[in-house]
Amino acid sequence: MSNNLMKKKLQGKVVIVTGGSSGIGETTARVLADHGARAVVITGLHSERGRAVAESIGLQRCSYVQCDVTDEEQVKATIEWTAKTYGGLDIMFSNAGIISSLSRSQTILDLDMSEYDRVMQVNARGMAACVKQAARKMVEMGTRGAIICMASTVADKATEDMTDYAMSKRAVLGLMRSASLQLGPHGIRVNSVSPGAVLTPQASKYGMVKQEDMDKYTGPYTSLKGATLKAENVADAVAFLASDEAALVTGVDLAVDCGTIAMPFHL
Repeated sequence: MSNNLMKKKLQGKVVIVTGGSSGIGETTARVLADHGARAVVITGLHSERGRAVAESIGLQRCSYVQCDVTDEEQVKATIEWTAKTYGGLDIMFSNAGIISSLSRSQTILDLDMSEYDRVMQVNARGMAACVKQAARKMVEMGTRGAIICMASTVADKATEDMTDYAMSKRAVLGLMRSASLQLGPHGIRVNSVSPGAVLTPQASKYGMVKQEDMDKYTGPYTSLKGATLKAENVADAVAFLASDEAALVTGVDLAVDCGTIAMPFHL
């Protein structure tokens, strides 16, 4: 198949990407547009950045909507606006998420509950609101759509810190699997993507500002040596799950992690 044909596997689709103004969300929005989506709506809290991303993709097919995913009414309004403006909703990439500002000290002995609440509010509750409202609109319009949730490899591995983040991403897996069963009768597929560590603006919280920093940090925890995980790799996985290439794939968590989950435990 030619590269040109592969680029069109999402031809004509209407897409929402939450948290689409930076990091993996921004990269995925660009990749979905490259694959032929006729409308990509990105959401976030930073309007200046979001509008700049939409303009760089092209305002003829990309829009920015400010939306706080912890507010279900804002989520609902964003989805309603998208469906009214573009005539429907085919794909929801529920990507918005945060890491606690105290990640390195969020062990169970020192768990800051206010930070825990903030992380769960965005990563678990916000995710549920996005899946719920997207699914409702798809059912209402009779769309056999695709919903992809952002999970993480930390949902399946023990962590030395980041307890709240690991818990929030484990909740995403429970949501995805239950929703896939419940929405199957409507022809709606629900899956998730679990990336390993990727160099994004959030990684700077750990002092990783260059790819070499990230490679040094992740190297001991991956089985696929000599490989570099980038945001584009995660975006490609989302594009696959969103497309007809994954027409029979639902209830699956797709790890894109250079083999982090596959690494054995050493007793």
